[in-house]
Amino acid sequence: MNRRDFSKQLSLAGMTGLLGTSIVFSKNMPKGYWPIALQDPDPFSLFDKDKEMTVLNDRPWNIEAKAHLLNDKVTPNKYMFVRNNGRIPDTIDVNSWTLTIDGEAIRKSKTYSLQELKTKFKPYTYQLTLECGGNGRSEFDPPAKGNQWTVGAISCAQWTGVRLRDVLEDVGITDGAVYIGYHAADTHLSGDPTKEPISRGVPIKKALLDETLLAYKMNGQAIPLAHGFPLRLVCGGWPASASGKWINGISVRNRVHDGAKMGGSSYRVPCETVAPGSQIKETAMCIIESMPVKSLITYPRSGALIKEGQSLSINGHAWAGELEVTKMEYSIDFGSTWKDCTLEKPVNRLAWQHFMANVQFPKKGYYEVWARATDKEGKSQPMVLPGWNPKGYLNNACHRIAVKVV
Repeated sequence: MNRRDFSKQLSLAGMTGLLGTSIVFSKNMPKGYWPIALQDPDPFSLFDKDKEMTVLNDRPWNIEAKAHLLNDKVTPNKYMFVRNNGRIPDTIDVNSWTLTIDGEAIRKSKTYSLQELKTKFKPYTYQLTLECGGNGRSEFDPPAKGNQWTVGAISCAQWTGVRLRDVLEDVGITDGAVYIGYHAADTHLSGDPTKEPISRGVPIKKALLDETLLAYKMNGQAIPLAHGFPLRLVCGGWPASASGKWINGISVRNRVHDGAKMGGSSYRVPCETVAPGSQIKETAMCIIESMPVKSLITYPRSGALIKEGQSLSINGHAWAGELEVTKMEYSIDFGSTWKDCTLEKPVNRLAWQHFMANVQFPKKGYYEVWARATDKEGKSQPMVLPGWNPKGYLNNACHRIAVKVV
């Protein structure tokens, strides 16, 4: 009998013995449920991920996709990256789950059950781009500390929920509202219940946008546990750290939120360009907001082989934070010349856009296909690594794939 089958047959007392401590709120555990701590540490089956995904860390879990896995127009769960700062909640009871809105800039604190959120407010569905601020960190030199993401910490799933704006209007916010900060049920890696692993937020202007959701569905189904079940804040186009998972509280602040991972160098970059390896004062760092223009070739996978005289169809996605991408190009001569791709409009604001092109090669040999997106303000992806920063954020250099013509 394997460990998982054995765990399923354990009594509560047996589970407690293996864990070395009591299971708080064990009476609320669903029938047949066994704690994550007793499950096999196999993230692919645990989180329903494709086995081609890359595990960067297991404490906490951080997992990314390879570029070719992200070819779907709507990202399915099996290819969605996982970025955690703390421990995933072990036990969740949707019947008792609540969301409390509090803070200095509301008229009176108010608590909602999940059912109240679903029935009192109109639901909305948007496809929204979420990208880790550190996506591409592995390319920085000097190296930046943190998970060494390559290109796969990006997704664009379909999210269904209620507008945060509608809930805040129901609570009543004051003219002094500056920021919102989220609170969640994940726990600190140290086990200290007084510490939040992460508590970030966004300016009130972003919180009140139509597309900022308190989501309870992803791709038409209940949100998977690894992505925030049963309730998640989704702030598309901004660093995914702003989209808190397992949300049970929102604080409306009269100042910039000061929760965990809001200070220091966390999700901040130098306000002005600095030399690589520089020491930077906190006062010279700016909070990351809208993500920069970027694109990804998702077909074919790098290393494609084609016969001389054949053309190569490529496709992929492009996105630009709060903005729309207006031009998409490719190059086969290391950026010396560029040709236009066909670029689709987004299905809604803050969704990524799809591009395609038919590429011709002049003769046999090795080539690289580079992709470059340009946003509506005329900003294009750099061909090389952009400005260095201590945490390796915002790498939006052109994506490229290798092709050999034989």
